[in-house]
Amino acid sequence: MTAVVYTIASGKGGTGKTTTTVNLGTALSALGKRVVILDADIGMANLGLVMGLEKHAVTLHEVLGGSAKIDDAIYEGAAGVMVAPCGVSLKGFQNSNPERLKDVMGALVEQFEIMLIDAPAGISKDAVIPMAIADEVILVVNPELSSMADALKTKVLTEMVGGKIKGAIVNRAGMENVDIPKQKVAELLNTRVIGVIPEDPNVRRAAAFKTPLVINTPKSPAAVAYKRIAAQITGATFKEEPENNGKEGFVEKLAKSLFGGRKK
Repeated sequence: MTAVVYTIASGKGGTGKTTTTVNLGTALSALGKRVVILDADIGMANLGLVMGLEKHAVTLHEVLGGSAKIDDAIYEGAAGVMVAPCGVSLKGFQNSNPERLKDVMGALVEQFEIMLIDAPAGISKDAVIPMAIADEVILVVNPELSSMADALKTKVLTEMVGGKIKGAIVNRAGMENVDIPKQKVAELLNTRVIGVIPEDPNVRRAAAFKTPLVINTPKSPAAVAYKRIAAQITGATFKEEPENNGKEGFVEKLAKSLFGGRKK
């Protein structure tokens, strides 16, 4: 078993890259895949915060700094996804050498089926390394011109260093009436759009609980979109669970008749 490595990248910060990495990785793991997520955003790491792993003493910072082994910096998240978070201290960042990321990958590729790398935003050296060593890069963009422009630079840079673009995920779609449509995004970036994540207030709520959206509110619009992309990546058939549409099932009706619909 050799992992397929996807780097999740964006041209600018704030596109929802880390949220996408967390939820896509969790959804892939829920499909029965052995998945590991690496936080390569060593300077502005927040993947550990999003997943509630920020208190661990050994992180990817220590591994990239040469003071720990990668097996000691991997923790289990929701749905069995494995995560190697970076720490939140500046000292850990200063001691880290991003060029060691390739060695870390080499130690893990035989243990997992899929590896997701949460890359830093922008086109710095730290951002280029994850794009160069991945099998494919997935761009996370917002449906606005500035995000498109920055993503296009990231795409060009990825191809310059020998990387391959798998496609783009359009995140936070439907925020404004002036959103760039999916087909136009594909044309501007000259790549296919592999999924569209709608604007969803449940994303922020899930972050507050430090739980992936696909676990916290699995039937929410954004969660369903992430699970659809995960199924597409693995070749699985996506089966969307039907919503209740406000109709009471037998259990709900029985509870109301017995307890009068009281809330705890």
